[in-house]
Amino acid sequence: MTDNRQSLSDLGDVVQTEGAEAGVETTPVETAPLREQELDAYGRAYATGRRKDAVARVWLKPGTGKITINGRDQEIYFARPTLRLVINQPFAVAAREGQYDIVCTVKGGGLSGQAGAVKHGIAQALTRYEPALRTTVKRAGFLTRDSRAVERKKYGKAKARRSFQFSKR
Repeated sequence: MTDNRQSLSDLGDVVQTEGAEAGVETTPVETAPLREQELDAYGRAYATGRRKDAVARVWLKPGTGKITINGRDQEIYFARPTLRLVINQPFAVAAREGQYDIVCTVKGGGLSGQAGAVKHGIAQALTRYEPALRTTVKRAGFLTRDSRAVERKKYGKAKARRSFQFSKR
């Protein structure tokens, strides 16, 4: 009985020699090139965030972590702590709490939609200021626009899908 077992290094050598014989280059996989930093004349990164009917325009610059929304502080504009938590999620994922100042204007929708729009805008602006953070923020799902919206009401229905109460007589 002959022993035909091969070690992993032997198999690796075989794969490399077969690839070389076939004319296929076996180079290591290259990582995607980093994008360029996108800043305006004042050294800020700008991005637009959207959620439901709300649209947020966000400017990000290095600072102490102050977030201003429509000229008001975030504690005043978003009184609910859950909404403030939503806004600060991109900084928590990227480990950048308290390093950037945010100036933001929001229009349309309700408070929940506006908070989601600001979060989307902050995530986009953060990746434009620090392109190395893109994969971290993208894996968390903050760069994708949340397209869920209220379904329209259909005729013959009480709401979008709810029927009127059935009456036997």
